[in-house]
Amino acid sequence: MIEIKDVTKMYNSGGEIAGFLALKGISFNINDGEFVAIMGPSGSGKSTLMHILGALDSPTSGTYLLDGKDVSTLTDDELADIRRDKIGFVFQAFNLLPRTTVLRNVMLPLVYDHVAPEERQRRAETALRSAGLDEQLFSHLSNQLSGGQIQRVAIARALVNDPTLILADEPTGNLDTKTGEIVLDTFQKLNSELGRTIVLITHEADVAEHAQRIIHIRDGQILSDSKTHKRRVVSNK
Repeated sequence: MIEIKDVTKMYNSGGEIAGFLALKGISFNINDGEFVAIMGPSGSGKSTLMHILGALDSPTSGTYLLDGKDVSTLTDDELADIRRDKIGFVFQAFNLLPRTTVLRNVMLPLVYDHVAPEERQRRAETALRSAGLDEQLFSHLSNQLSGGQIQRVAIARALVNDPTLILADEPTGNLDTKTGEIVLDTFQKLNSELGRTIVLITHEADVAEHAQRIIHIRDGQILSDSKTHKRRVVSNK
């Protein structure tokens, strides 16, 4: 699904001062159906890498292939189509509309995609069930929910267009440990039961251990790329 080949990213500072090299020629592949954590401290380059994987930014050099397509050769409209159809984003800050119902928050991407109202509701309800949210909460306003419930709504919104790739950027960063575990178990179920490809960006080793594989980066370079020691068993509850 994902092929990253010798990717660099330079941020120019202007004038005669040399720019900042955020990524320094990294290479890796991610197969369809994998659950991969990209882990590193602040300033390691992981957020830059996430923006490239999400087709939100382009590498300075190197190649990014998504489903065999060179992302750097695509037009702005084609990139927008990829972000809409192939990639689901889950962010630390949730980014939901606070005085809007759960169902309408999840339906919103389908409005922009001109999906018929009945189909919007059906797909939003399916996504919310897949994300593990109780049906009695579908009509609640998003500002009436707990942090963990809100993050599940954000996961459902990422699922609603049936993407092939889910990018989660520090999705437990605003959650307590217990709630974070619930959200991470949700990602594991989406991977193990629905076969979703998930890339999780984190700076926490215990969060990364929920994935099948960890790519550890520091100072814009890959330090290690290895399978996790133990794959957690997800409860069906």
